[in-house]
Amino acid sequence: MATPASDPSRLTRRGVLTAAASTLLLAACGRDGQPDDEAPRAGDGPHEIVIGASLELTGRGAALGVLQERALRIAQDSLSADGVPVGNLRRSVRLEIQDNGSDPGQAARQAAALAGSDAVHVLVGGALTEVSMAMVAVAQERRIPFISLAPGDGIVSPATDRTYVYKLTPDATDVAWRLSRLIEAQEARRVVLLAESGLHGDSGVRAVPEALRAGDVELLRTVRLPDTGQSLGRAARRAVAGDPDGVVVWGTAPNSGAAARALRQAGHRGLIFFDSGAVVEDTLAGRNAEAVEGAFAVHPISLAGSTLTNTTTAALARRDFVFRYIQRHGGFSGFAPYAADALRLVVDAARFAGSVDRGRLRAYLQSQVTEGIAGSYAFTPIRHGGMERDSLGEYTVNRGSWVRIS
Repeated sequence: MATPASDPSRLTRRGVLTAAASTLLLAACGRDGQPDDEAPRAGDGPHEIVIGASLELTGRGAALGVLQERALRIAQDSLSADGVPVGNLRRSVRLEIQDNGSDPGQAARQAAALAGSDAVHVLVGGALTEVSMAMVAVAQERRIPFISLAPGDGIVSPATDRTYVYKLTPDATDVAWRLSRLIEAQEARRVVLLAESGLHGDSGVRAVPEALRAGDVELLRTVRLPDTGQSLGRAARRAVAGDPDGVVVWGTAPNSGAAARALRQAGHRGLIFFDSGAVVEDTLAGRNAEAVEGAFAVHPISLAGSTLTNTTTAALARRDFVFRYIQRHGGFSGFAPYAADALRLVVDAARFAGSVDRGRLRAYLQSQVTEGIAGSYAFTPIRHGGMERDSLGEYTVNRGSWVRIS
């Protein structure tokens, strides 16, 4: 599915980045520009690529974390069927998955333990921003590549302090830009931003006002949601004061659906717009269903699956993943493919490098330009948040399902 960064790309920015990425690939190779074969190390196991994952399988982030575990296991089965050629070996993929309980401290401890094992080659995890941030320091200190599954631009910036850290979710500035276009298209002229507490909400507070200023939309005010589990009524009433045309809810599930419910209970009959963190089953489920019907969201194109007529390599991989996911779990969640993309990025880095050495994996991760299941990525040494703006689509909730409109 992925291609070396020296291949041409249909995305404009990806094409521009190709030359720099190719130079890095050659620098990372061995003599004569070819990767060195690597002999098995002590603790390497039976020729494996080992991914250490800390995920929110319980706690407030479970609506996101469980999806990532499912995606990892589907991708693992697909990749391990024939093994992955790495240098002169063919390696299987092994997962070491731990439940961090949505607790940043626990995630940091798990990351440290996983990184302390010579057998673990890469860390993956953190569907919640605070959890991912807790793992960043471990990755940098232990010099082990870490692929974050959480939203939040601060995860990979400043780049000089995040040399081993990568993020797959779209940047807040790109999501906000697409949301501003969507808001204008729906002819909403006066909106309120309702942002959750914490780092993800902070990124929305920075990005949304700037994006709206570039268009013909007035931001009446910004209101912050209280911590998860607290009453949202007061924040919702502040948000709907003055009868805005729409409310932008910037938050992750389960906060997103709860916020929509609170807005309707506070009397809001206007439009609701979600950022990509809302797009999971929990937002549409149960008590939220009536409140979110007709709402809009910006999310990567993976939410729409693949059409039967699209036969590109990426589209076929996306279709296969969606089929396997539905077969196992009865339905598909657009948030799920991030972890599958993380695993494939690691495998491709190992294949290109001819090695599972952590430093070499880092070098090849930061030079990948590829089309994944969730969307397209373009990593460079100074840009480790690789989801491309062109990968984003616009959706609405129609009869309890996300339907793509653009």
